[in-house]
Amino acid sequence: MAKIAVMGHGVVGSGVVEVINTNRSHIAKRAGEEIEVKRVLDLREFPGLPYTDLFTKDFQDICNDEEISVVCETMGGLHPAYEFTKSLLESGKSVITSNKELVAQKGAELLKIAKEYNVNYLFEASVGGGIPIIRPLHRCLAGNDIEEIVGILNGTTNFILTKMIDDEMPFEEALALAQKLGYAEKDPTADIEGGDACRKICILAALAYGTHVYPENVHTTGITKLTLADVDYARSWGGVIKLIGRAKPVENGDVSMMVCPMFVPNESVLSSVHDVFNGVLVKGNAVDKVAFIGRGAGKLPTASAVVGDVVAAVKEKGTSISQTWKPADRNVVTDYKQGSNKFYVRVVADDPTTAKQLIESCFTEVCYLTRENQPENELAFTTGMMVECEARKAAEQIAKQGIKVLAKIRILDLI
Repeated sequence: MAKIAVMGHGVVGSGVVEVINTNRSHIAKRAGEEIEVKRVLDLREFPGLPYTDLFTKDFQDICNDEEISVVCETMGGLHPAYEFTKSLLESGKSVITSNKELVAQKGAELLKIAKEYNVNYLFEASVGGGIPIIRPLHRCLAGNDIEEIVGILNGTTNFILTKMIDDEMPFEEALALAQKLGYAEKDPTADIEGGDACRKICILAALAYGTHVYPENVHTTGITKLTLADVDYARSWGGVIKLIGRAKPVENGDVSMMVCPMFVPNESVLSSVHDVFNGVLVKGNAVDKVAFIGRGAGKLPTASAVVGDVVAAVKEKGTSISQTWKPADRNVVTDYKQGSNKFYVRVVADDPTTAKQLIESCFTEVCYLTRENQPENELAFTTGMMVECEARKAAEQIAKQGIKVLAKIRILDLI
């Protein structure tokens, strides 16, 4: 019998215990032996649970227990999760985590330690909740040169945007509803400003391209400035707005990366990813495009991914099947301002006819959009492919002539 521990009895940690207890016989068949939770670490009290006697507030009760071979870290945050994980790996225990912040910041170091001590550091649940993406990218697509990864990686923002698109609900109301339903935290900054999605695309990029990517090096824009007018113009254009994390390799081992709202065409599989679901599109030079879609968060979906990694670690005792990437000795993320995109732009102008002449002289391949109840002084248009810095200069040029730029959103060109 394999004995494990769970650190953190929050939403995910309690879900891990529930999944193991509920699916005990099925899990045993897949692991080759029974798996039992021996310890649960949490500073809080949980009276009335059938496994109350398993709780401890002392980390050493887990680290020093030789019977425990696998530990699930579902605490979140960098500290003390980092110190605990490092100690466990050095003690010869495999660690399974759902902690995207820790993997994004310390993944290269912890994976190296896992290799040195012949144990595993697995983190399927750190990206996409219950969606299997880490292992397929690491193993099933190992024969491919991964040409691009594009994903809807945050369920909270996707829920908000779905409400804006389907119910014409303003951003503030959609956020309040997400908080009421428990999809958004009291402080939703990490979600709505794109930080959560950024950590996840960094993990996927590091895995696909072999070098650690730090979130602070990735240009990140959230959804707080999106309006129903932008949603309407996206519909008129033939698509929807989604918060997209994107990564693609460029020359010299560098990676072009970004997290931002994008117009996504209706032809793309990502346009139909609704509510709290996540979707990841991976393009390989052999497989072409494959999509992974499912619940990107939640108690049982995330716990499902954690337990899947537990089974893998139990089956691979004494070996290290952990994916790996190199520490970054420099910033491998290219300057986003040198990249190219097509853009959607919305402006207001006192004289729309004159404004059009100026717009067409500053931007490339201008195509105007319309919407119902469009104000007479409002113009919206899409552009051809433009270098980011040139598009910014164009926006500044028209602004100097009294044309107020209300929105500028990139357009996804991968269907």
